Amino acid sequence: MKSVVFAVIKREYLQRVRSKWFVAATIGAPLLFLALMLVPALLAGRSEQNERRIVVVDETGVLFEQAVERIGEAGFEASLSERNDAVELDSLRARVVRGEIGGVLILDQATIDRGAMTYVTEKQPSTIRSLGLRQAVVQSALAVRLGATDISEVRALLSGGDIEMDIVGEGSGFEDVEFLQAYIGAFFLYMSLLIYAIQVMRSVLEEKRDKVVEIVVSSMRPFDLMLGKILGVGAVGLTQLGIWIGSAILILMSGLPAMLASNPEAFDSEFIAQVMPGMSYAALLLTFFLCGYFLYSSLYAAVGAMCNTDEEAQQAQFPVILLLIIPITFVMMVIQEPRTTLSITLSWIPFFSPILMFARAVGGGAALWEVIGSVVVMSATVVGVAWVAGRIYKVGILMTGKRPTLPELVRWIREA
Repeated sequence: MKSVVFAVIKREYLQRVRSKWFVAATIGAPLLFLALMLVPALLAGRSEQNERRIVVVDETGVLFEQAVERIGEAGFEASLSERNDAVELDSLRARVVRGEIGGVLILDQATIDRGAMTYVTEKQPSTIRSLGLRQAVVQSALAVRLGATDISEVRALLSGGDIEMDIVGEGSGFEDVEFLQAYIGAFFLYMSLLIYAIQVMRSVLEEKRDKVVEIVVSSMRPFDLMLGKILGVGAVGLTQLGIWIGSAILILMSGLPAMLASNPEAFDSEFIAQVMPGMSYAALLLTFFLCGYFLYSSLYAAVGAMCNTDEEAQQAQFPVILLLIIPITFVMMVIQEPRTTLSITLSWIPFFSPILMFARAVGGGAALWEVIGSVVVMSATVVGVAWVAGRIYKVGILMTGKRPTLPELVRWIREA
């Protein structure tokens, strides 16, 4: 790499990472995420520690044994009252008032007959916890009425059963976990590509507006300047993303146990373990981010070179933004039906591939050869786009006045 290009990369990188906005965004985002995740969980854990402890008055003599495990899964710590008389009930009510226990659950024959129960409490529990408690008792009552011996079979029936999909043909889609990973990753790519590519355009506009570029291009080629800006801003983006991802991993490792401990009924640990991305997911994300970034930053550099003001740039960048809006519009369809002709065709279009081919690849909707072929096509497109953008940049970086028309841009490309 030429020393002049490296000098531009160094300048763009250091200028941005030393700015107050970069430091605030890079450090502030993980701290905000940590606060949003941990503070409510810790506060909830402290305030609901006693509220989760309940005493069950089982007048039926059979329901508690059936329901105790399910009540625990609903987020309560249940213990059985030794007596069922009025004196004991008054004593339990007094303990609720003093805050020693969260509530008293009274089960009787009506609970077995029609699922009716009484919950004595001083503070209304959360909706999720209330529904969990009611479901636990009703399922146990149904199990008693059915006279079942295998609780796991009754639980499977009462939970609504399960349907196993055996899909043939071309229309198979993602599982729930893969759907979530594909959608979050695609949306992340859309936002990051848009943010960092626009930074390249703004960098070009700033130098052009401040007349600095006239001095710079006297000592280096315009294409080298454009390449340095793209690589410099890209390095800033990778630095910021690396810090965010590293912080997210540390926060999740430290924060998830606290959240699970404080509110276990609201989180499925097995589902969370499946949702957490692995190394292959990170490799795909990085690959498609780099391809998409070089593609769109070249286009935005050309937009910045042909404009003189932010207002002009806002109007001129619309066709480029459209190239990002189209794939994010179709991403839901591609995730749900990754092997249809339309999904395959859209994902192979190089301007759409960073989002749509990634979405297909995450859940196995695209074969390995398709992913590799897509990367090759995008790389070839990057070279072509960079060549065209470089010629526009070479002429436009020193141009002032009215924004060029389409025929003028074509003439710039030919004559540069």
